[in-house]
Amino acid sequence: MAYPAEVAAALSGASVRQLSYWRSAGSDEGPLLKPEFHKPRARVSYSFRDVLALRTFVYLRAHDVSLQRVRKAVKQLRAFGETEHLSAYTLVAVGRDVAWRRSGDEVIALTGQPGQGVIAAMADIVGAFEGSHGRRVVPLFEPAPGIRVDPEVRGGYPVVDGTRVPFDLVAGLLADGMTESELKAFYPSVSARAARSALTFARYVASHRDPAAA
Repeated sequence: MAYPAEVAAALSGASVRQLSYWRSAGSDEGPLLKPEFHKPRARVSYSFRDVLALRTFVYLRAHDVSLQRVRKAVKQLRAFGETEHLSAYTLVAVGRDVAWRRSGDEVIALTGQPGQGVIAAMADIVGAFEGSHGRRVVPLFEPAPGIRVDPEVRGGYPVVDGTRVPFDLVAGLLADGMTESELKAFYPSVSARAARSALTFARYVASHRDPAAA
């Protein structure tokens, strides 16, 4: 199941404007990340793997790594012959440079000089952290109480915890006037509390539709 841009933004910590810029081919380097599920002239769609990569970019930018160096790091990865999806690589901040943590004890400099001080691990990327401008990036696997993201369930699309029911389906029904008791008749596994959580998270996602400053 694919993520529309606003859901990808909400889960990655990027703004919609940043997503647009990062997938743009207008720069000399080309797109920083081309959405895996995107098709020409169709609504932009991101994959779970895309979101992991986007969170990495947001984390690096929050640690004063310039976008130019992030682009250089990705370019260097490709120069090494690494062609897998960017989510397959643990890119970490070393000061204001980028390195590739290839294994537990092997770190390869992608920008700048090899050195110590690796400060980011995958656990940092998927957990909550402070992004640019002091904005909190939500934990990836539980972006809100009662909402879960599991790549084995609907391709990682956010669902009500313990179910396969997409959060936005529940939120949409409530927004259309369905009561919590009526919703329970349709989806017995969705509690009233979980339904309210879905509605709250849907409002959070909707707040990402207006592009914030990159």
